[in-house]
Amino acid sequence: MQYYCLNKDNNEKLIVFFCGWSFDEQPFKYLKCADNDILIVYDYSQLDLCKEQFAGYKNYSLICWSMGVYVAYILREQLPKFSRKIAVNGTPFPIDDELGIPQRTFDLTLKYVDSGLKGKFQQNLFKNPKDYETFLLTPVKRSLENRAEELVALNNFIRIQNVEYSKFYDYAIIGDTDKIIPTRNQIRCWEKYNTPIKMLDTGHFPFYEFNSWVEILDKCS
Repeated sequence: MQYYCLNKDNNEKLIVFFCGWSFDEQPFKYLKCADNDILIVYDYSQLDLCKEQFAGYKNYSLICWSMGVYVAYILREQLPKFSRKIAVNGTPFPIDDELGIPQRTFDLTLKYVDSGLKGKFQQNLFKNPKDYETFLLTPVKRSLENRAEELVALNNFIRIQNVEYSKFYDYAIIGDTDKIIPTRNQIRCWEKYNTPIKMLDTGHFPFYEFNSWVEILDKCS
């Protein structure tokens, strides 16, 4: 796993953000930090959490997106105690025909990962073509090979796990036109576990709806 301190000004509050698969910090640098330190976690090729990255704060908040929702849940016992935990366009069941990414969709993504990362997959992240154009101004800097390896590693890990979800996330934010993790599956998941849902008029990548990390937290207050 990789870590990036988007803001580290010795604030008392830390927002921990678990990225989705294939991402890094680049597309999120525009979000204002206010009086929060921000730690971005990405690259799940190895799920080796470094607890020192989280030390020294009085208040912690957790925002997880896409595959990060699953990863943070798997590692929850190693994470600090959060005052608020938000799942954004993801579920604890990453490959699931009813509650996550359908098996066939995931298998196709894995099979054509190189070509998908060069265009179609990234376009499908967005509901609005203008958002895709904005994304291209601050693209992910990780190599295609590295991102493909991450998906292979995740696939291998997920297939040997048996996730039994117990209440962890306080809220779920869901885009109404998610082409990556079907909106209906996300709604079904979070309704099953009685988790409050906040709907957005977006696709899988909803962050351009916000100007700051605090706005994301406030969406779920």
